[in-house]
Formats: sequence, structure tokens, C-alpha cells
Amino acid sequence: MTEEIQGNRSWKVVLAILVCNILFMSASYTMIIPFLPLYLAEELGAAPEHVNLWSGVVFSASFVVSAVMAPIWGRMADTRGKRLMAMRASLLLAVSYFLGGIVQSPEELVGMRMFQGFASGLWPMDLAIMTLYAPSAKLGLCLGIMQGVMTAGGVVGPLFGGVLATAFGMRMSFFLAAGALFVNFLMFVFLIKEPPASVQAMEKQKEAPKAQPKIWHMPLLRDMLLCGTLVSMIIMILQPVLTTYIAALAGDIPNIVFVAGLVFSLGGIAGAITAPIWGKLGQRKGFFRVMALAMVCAGVGLFVQGIPDTLVPFAVMQFTCSMFLSGIHPAINAVLAENSSAEIKGRIFGYLFSAQQVGSMAGPILGGVVATCIGMHAVFYVAGSIMVLLSLAVWGKYVRA
Repeated sequence: MTEEIQGNRSWKVVLAILVCNILFMSASYTMIIPFLPLYLAEELGAAPEHVNLWSGVVFSASFVVSAVMAPIWGRMADTRGKRLMAMRASLLLAVSYFLGGIVQSPEELVGMRMFQGFASGLWPMDLAIMTLYAPSAKLGLCLGIMQGVMTAGGVVGPLFGGVLATAFGMRMSFFLAAGALFVNFLMFVFLIKEPPASVQAMEKQKEAPKAQPKIWHMPLLRDMLLCGTLVSMIIMILQPVLTTYIAALAGDIPNIVFVAGLVFSLGGIAGAITAPIWGKLGQRKGFFRVMALAMVCAGVGLFVQGIPDTLVPFAVMQFTCSMFLSGIHPAINAVLAENSSAEIKGRIFGYLFSAQQVGSMAGPILGGVVATCIGMHAVFYVAGSIMVLLSLAVWGKYVRA
């Protein structure tokens, strides 16, 4: 009984530390990214007619590199330790943010973002570590809480970043982000240990290095990677049009930037609240069942978002749809965690992160093409239709089977 209590205390402590880690990571990222066009124009001397182009290049540069590097870091995590790779990512990300605060040209900022993509991989390591510490009965709750905190950081970050940019300039935001990621590095150095199951798996691989599982032979992995790619694509497909769409719905009102930010934040608030609930529900009812349910409800919500002609109904649907979107990623993470052994969890979550990065790159491109060729309303119809079809595929293959 004493050992069980100590074990429970251990995973709860790890969860609490990782929650702080994720909040710092997510808030640091989102308090900078929305203001990159301002940074390019006011601090780095980008010509007004080229700001949007530079913003696109800067935004995508990190995704391209991290999509390539994530599986490599994941493999190294399985052979050298998840904690070590989390330390690497935290420290290098801190360096990248510091460099972002001292760059002097758009080209240098692109280089910084490419280095940031090289440094990335903290989120998949957080997931891998937690899945190895969490009791099986608490896996859904832990992953739901982590996803909720990730989303909450996306709400806090832009608000905090806006205050900092107004009061002290954008460079201070980069330096503060560097400090937050360095604190994350110190957390892993002094407070987190390599999960015992990971240590045993590394010793096993040293004894029989050629006996590693062939993860690409797992159909489940391929299906979940496809789901991760498509869900990330659907979430990001709205990015090129959402602010313009909100402005069109709002009409001629003052403070449209504030209004758009408020509507954006509604989705983050909904996701932060409901993600842990989805995690607990998945634990009781089955993660595939909950994944399919969240997908179909989110798909319908996305489709309905394209119907309103006024802002208030759209904002309500934005909140409602985000309640369902928040249940998908924790379910995917839990399915992969339950169906993978300790010696391959780093690679599993590395591949998933890479797939999500690919989806995040493809989404804005597809959204821009659909909005240009068909119209802004069609972006919501396309996103909703893809999500509903994906839910039917998951239900047919993994729930009804």
C-alpha cells in the first residue's frame, strides 16, 4: 500500500511539473507568433508591401525543419533518454528565443525560426515522459490536462505578449520567452528523472540493439499519424481567413482587432476547460469511441460556423466547436501510448509531432486556396466535411470492428 501511495504521488508530482513546463512553452510561443508582422515592420525594417510574404516565410520555416527533425529526436530519445531530449529541446529553444530578440533583419529572423525548428521536440517528450509515469487508469486524465494547459497557454500568451509589446517592445517578449524556456530546462535538470520504464528499455536495447520493434509495421501507427496530420490541417485551415471573416461579420465597428482577439480566445478557453473532461471520458468509454464522437461533433460545428451572417452566432459556434476539437488530440495521444512499449515511445510521439507539423503547414495553404477560389464560407464547409469523413473512418475501422 505504501509503495502504491508513493507511486501515485510520483506521477502527480511529475504531472504538476510538466503542467508548468507546458504552460511556459505554449505561452512563450503564442505571445510572440501573432505579433511577428509587427516585429518585421517596426523592428526589422521589412518593407510594408513585403511584410505578409516575410510573415509567411518566417512562420513556416520552423514547421519545415521540425517536421524533418522530430523523428530523429524521437529515435534518440528511445536510445539516450526522454529526459535528455527534453533538456536539449528546452535549452536550445531558450537560445532560439534569445537570438530572436537580437536579430536585425528579416533574413536573420528566418534563420532564427529555422534553428527553432531544429531545436523543437519538447512537447512530444513531455507526452512520452508522462505516458511512462501515469498509471494506466489515469492516462486519459493526464493527457487531457496536458492538452488543456497547452490550449490555455495559447490564450494567455497573446494577451501577455500584447501588453509586453506595447509597454516594452517586441524584443522584451523574446527575452522573457528565453527565460521561461531556460526555467523549463532547469526543471528537467533538477526535478524530473528518466522514467524507470524508459531506463529499462534503453538497457534492453543496448543488450539487443537489432531487436527493436519495427514501428512502421504497425497499421495503427500509420492511421493515427494520418489522423494527426488531417486534424492539424483542419485546425490550421481557418488561419488565413478567420480574422477577415470575423471583420466581415462584425461590420463597421471600432476596435476590430480587440474583437477578433476576443473571438479567437473563446476557442482557447473552451479547449482548456473541456480537454481534461474528454480525457476522463475516453478512459471510461474508450479512446477510439471518444475520438470519433469528438470528430463528428467538431465537423458539424465547423460546417455550421460557415452559416451565420452576424458575429454573435459565429462566436457561439466558435466556442462550441472548440469544445469538441479539444477532445481529438488527447485521444490520439492516448491510443498511441496504450499501444506502444517504452522503447519506442520517443519515436512514436516524434513521428506524431512531425505529422502534425506537416498538417499545420498544409492547412493555411489549403484554406487560402479555397477562400480565393470559392469563398470564405466554403473554408468552413470543406473543413467540416473532412472532419466528419475522418470520424466515420475511425468509427468504421476501430469502433464497429
